[in-house]
Amino acid sequence: MSLELELQKFPKDIALKDGTRVTLRPLQRDDEKKLHEFFQAVPELERMFIKHRVTDPAVIRDWCQNIDLGRHLPLLALHRDRIVGDATLHQQLGGWKRHIGRVSVLVHPEFRGRGLARALVHEIVEIARNIGLEKVEAEFIAEQKAAIHLFAMMGFSELLRLENYVKDMQAISHDYVLMGLNLTTDEEYAGVGG
Repeated sequence: MSLELELQKFPKDIALKDGTRVTLRPLQRDDEKKLHEFFQAVPELERMFIKHRVTDPAVIRDWCQNIDLGRHLPLLALHRDRIVGDATLHQQLGGWKRHIGRVSVLVHPEFRGRGLARALVHEIVEIARNIGLEKVEAEFIAEQKAAIHLFAMMGFSELLRLENYVKDMQAISHDYVLMGLNLTTDEEYAGVGG
């Protein structure tokens, strides 16, 4: 299935565990202010673990003005026109990792514990599967125990752990954890019916 067909499924309304309704849809150019506010709401301690300087308005502006959903598909969760979650599917359109997507997710502190991260990751994984990716991976630092647990509960397994391999925005070293999930079945690899 093509990405265009997948995107036709959005916007999509879902109910969280507590009954709160949110709308899921891809990032749009006019989301710049709301996306910046979303990242500002993330506690500073957690922002240290994000790969980009998300408090820099220029970074957010660049993301919103140069949208390429084929390479980076940010799926936003909105509640009353406020961004409360973001899961992104990153992919390389060529090269030796073109069959692998990378998933990242972040939820507004007020919306944690309601099943939003799980719902966002589920949607992103389904998009990845439906556009023909064979695997998805997710990167963490070891201290992100809740996120690692969530991804493990969703079928991701730890592929590797490297001690003191990455540095946060304060230049402090942390263990790097790579998790992965196969999207193809044994039958697909075997060419069933042939």
